Amino acid sequence: MIEHDMNKSAVLVAGHRGYASAYPENTLLSFQQAMENGVDMLEFDLRLSADQVVMVIHDETVDRTTNGTGKIADYTAAELQRLDAGSWFGTPFKGLQIPTLSELCELIKPYPNILLNVEIKPAPDAKEVTDKAIDMLTSYGYLERCVFTSFDAAIVAYIFDQKGLRTQGFPAELMQNFVQGEHGTYSKMWAVGISMKLLKPELVKEFQDRGIHAWSYCPDVEQQVHDSLDCGVTLMTCNNPLPAIGLCRHRARLDDQEGLNI
Repeated sequence: MIEHDMNKSAVLVAGHRGYASAYPENTLLSFQQAMENGVDMLEFDLRLSADQVVMVIHDETVDRTTNGTGKIADYTAAELQRLDAGSWFGTPFKGLQIPTLSELCELIKPYPNILLNVEIKPAPDAKEVTDKAIDMLTSYGYLERCVFTSFDAAIVAYIFDQKGLRTQGFPAELMQNFVQGEHGTYSKMWAVGISMKLLKPELVKEFQDRGIHAWSYCPDVEQQVHDSLDCGVTLMTCNNPLPAIGLCRHRARLDDQEGLNI
């Protein structure tokens, strides 16, 4: 499914941690709003709780995005879900929870076309997170929608070599455990995420010449969206997906009109 969508001419838009500019990141509300606003893909982050439940949260600790303190790995899933994961963003969001991967899988059931960018955070238990996530996504029938992302080249290699799945990595200087050479990390990457700070047409072409899909993150204003499209990316991962969605739809309409005039 993801292969088919990436081969279309239209540029895709992913919601980074959902719709993170307007809603608390990596919450079910953030993901729901991203999908309702028309993103093609959801990007989210996974970590394990103390009792080995796959949780959707970015940081190693709960400090930044909840009213708690300490490491994710020191809390059980039930303890994590008793924390307030919304108030830090604004009082209207008080009481939102850190979701489990299972809860996110249930949320997307009514959206059969939504793609998934599953980020595995670098951690001692990253392979365990990967295995559990793949098992769950397989059980829901979602695996064909997925690309698996990590800043740890060892995890990218594990997913590619051991699981035979699509991976997204990053330019070498941003990754840990990166392996150079013909059979190194780049050979195991299906896509590459390029930050707006690094994005240049030459870099996009370099990866495309390697047969790697070149994606950008995070073009959140119209000018950044224009810059991404002008560089030739095929997917944009955005905290605020609305400018990218609006501009991509506008360009698609123009292309359709040009096609009718030929």
